[in-house]
Amino acid sequence: MPVLMYHSIADRPPRATAGLAVRPAAFADQMALLADEGFTPVPFSALAGGAAGVRRPIALTFDDGYADFHAAALPVLERHGFAATVFVTTGWLADAGPDAAGRPPTAMMAWSQVRESAASGIEIGAHSHGHPQLDQLPDPALADELTRSRGLLEDRLGTAVTTMAYPYGYSSARVRRAVRAAGYDSACAVANRLAPLPPAADGTLTVPRLTVRASTTLATFARIAGGRRIPLIFLRDRALTKGYAAVRRTRHGLRRVSRHG
Repeated sequence: MPVLMYHSIADRPPRATAGLAVRPAAFADQMALLADEGFTPVPFSALAGGAAGVRRPIALTFDDGYADFHAAALPVLERHGFAATVFVTTGWLADAGPDAAGRPPTAMMAWSQVRESAASGIEIGAHSHGHPQLDQLPDPALADELTRSRGLLEDRLGTAVTTMAYPYGYSSARVRRAVRAAGYDSACAVANRLAPLPPAADGTLTVPRLTVRASTTLATFARIAGGRRIPLIFLRDRALTKGYAAVRRTRHGLRRVSRHG
């Protein structure tokens, strides 16, 4: 099953998000294609149950909680009656106030817009509080990132939050244990491959997604959505991701040795 990963939906995104920003017109064309081809978008949480009885299921996920989701993506999703999941970085929200953490790369939703999205049928998941590389954090900071974001979302929305996405897609066995301990039932990375449906019992915290980019043409999007001949760029992405993961693990290990040496 395809689980698609979006970020910004904008015509003029800042440089920091430009490569992953999909133009609103292109996004509208992509959603029209899904409707025409008989796809049924489901919330990310539906994967754990195998999306039983759903015809041509597909999951649409949006990371970070950018303001352009509410302005540009939500009206299109509502027009088609499509479900989607937004993974919110709670410390980046426009009115985070005393809970603010880090510096977001572009304009973010406010809490009222997160609530409006939820009221429109959009599933809200967590994307940490300050968007760090979770696998580089010590245990106390890791637990705080996971529990704080979930707690804020549940308090503000009045509903359970059981899904999350790893910032940058990075996780580890230690991070996944902490995610489970923090009360999440499912979590997604990137991986750029199709998700098993239903996921294996030990795979609900490592659900892979496929990246939709600024450069994704409608023809390529159709192939991604249909699960047919996943584009070669994803094969290159997988190789680069694996290589960079090895480099990051080595750097982290050296830092730990340096601290305790």
